[in-house]
Order: sequence, then structure tokens, then C-alpha cells
Amino acid sequence: MLPRAGLIARDRHLREHCLSVSTASVTAPGASGASAAVEAAGVCRRYGRRWALVDVGFTLPAGVALAIAGRNGSGKSTLLRVLATAIRADRGSVRIMGLDVREHLYAARQRTALLGHHSSLYEALSALENLKVAARFLGRDASRPALVETLAEVGLADRADDPVLTFSAGMRKRLMLCRTLLQDAPVVLLDEPYGQLDPPGFRLVDEVIGRLQRAGRTVLMATHLLERGAALCERGLVLEAGRVAWQGPAAELPRSGGLSAAGLPEGGGA
Repeated sequence: MLPRAGLIARDRHLREHCLSVSTASVTAPGASGASAAVEAAGVCRRYGRRWALVDVGFTLPAGVALAIAGRNGSGKSTLLRVLATAIRADRGSVRIMGLDVREHLYAARQRTALLGHHSSLYEALSALENLKVAARFLGRDASRPALVETLAEVGLADRADDPVLTFSAGMRKRLMLCRTLLQDAPVVLLDEPYGQLDPPGFRLVDEVIGRLQRAGRTVLMATHLLERGAALCERGLVLEAGRVAWQGPAAELPRSGGLSAAGLPEGGGA
């Protein structure tokens, strides 16, 4: 363990490093920065003395899907939460659909939808009631026919009136995905969307991502399933210890230097 002086010196070095903003682009060939849906520059985030993100930067054009890979604890969830404005970066800048999240927090937040690890579902309420609460908050159609149709998209129409506390983990994940889609946001952030799902659930997520892409949405997906990320996304990015270790075409994720940097087996745990 480093002595106190060493810890202070290391912390000072990281702070200075985070102040130097460098943007590494993952813009698709031919795309212009003017049409960027997500821009991150020199993003740093710390928890206590541990830096979860260090100088992360990239630009993602509107309508492009990005697969984010990395070991457990590499910063994937933290990055998505920063982009969703759920937490603030300690250093650096983030722009969502051209809006600086520090200057236009709520407007930027309205343009993102995050599927996270924690459900925040109301256990005592039914699936339909959970969606009704969300729809009213979002100003969406909260009528029963509209919401049952939305539940049908994730295979839960026949369980619309059942309380969430009776749902399996996979069914809860489907309902969380349904609630995320209800936001109809231009930027959709999916944190391990395949977690807790069975093979039909995997296919459902594939279909949802395809549907979002056809609708022109920008999708960022953190996943250990590199083969799926490579098949569904145009761009790939690997985080290692909070830093960008590799980026390039998603098709190269399973066999590229990015994979060896992350050391990820296909289908690894969340």
C-alpha cells in the first residue's frame, strides 16, 4: 500500500491528467461532428479515491449504434450513467444532441433513456400500473389499450394486471426495457440488456435494437456478449480501468486488439 504522500501524488497526477481534455473519435467514416448525437471529451468520474473514468472521449453520430465492452469494474455502467445525466462527471464535458449537459441538464436528460441494472419498479403495482405511472410522468398516452400494446412488444401483454412482485428476474427485465422504450428518446443507453434473460429474451433485445436503429435512434449498449455487439452495432469501444483501451468497427470486437485488451470471454457475466 502506498504511503499517504504517494497517494496524494498519485491523486494529483490523475487530477492533472483529467484536466487535459482529449477527444478520441469513434465517428463512423464520412460522418460529421455536426450531426453527433453523443459527444464526450476528457470525461473523468471518481468514487472516493478511485477513478472510475479517466479522460474518456468519443463522438458518436446520430443513428449509429455503439457496443461498449470491458471487464467488470472497467467503467461501462458509470459511463452510461454520466451520459444519461444520472450522475455528473467530475471533469470533462458531455453533449447530448448538441446540448451541454451542465448548461442544459433537463433538456439533455429528456433526450436520453437508460436501461440500468436497478429496476426501480413498483413491486406492489401491476406491470400496467407501472407503465401508467411512467407514461403520465412523460406525458405519453396512458390509456390501457396503448400500454397493453407496448407490453405486447416485450411479451408481457398477458401479465399486464399481475403485480411485479410475482415476476421472475427475466420478466422484470422485460418490463424495465418496456419502460425505457416508452420514453421514445433519440439516445438509448442499454446497460447489459441481455442480463437475466432467456434465449427468447435475447432475441427480443436483438429485435428491439434493430427497431431502434431503423427508427434512427442512437444506441449505446454495454455488453459482455461481444458476438452480439459485433452483429448489431456499427462501432465498438473497449474500456479498461476507466480508460478507452480500444475503439473501431464493432465487427472487429471479437477478434481485435480490443478483445485482448479487455480479456473478455464471449457471454461473460455482468
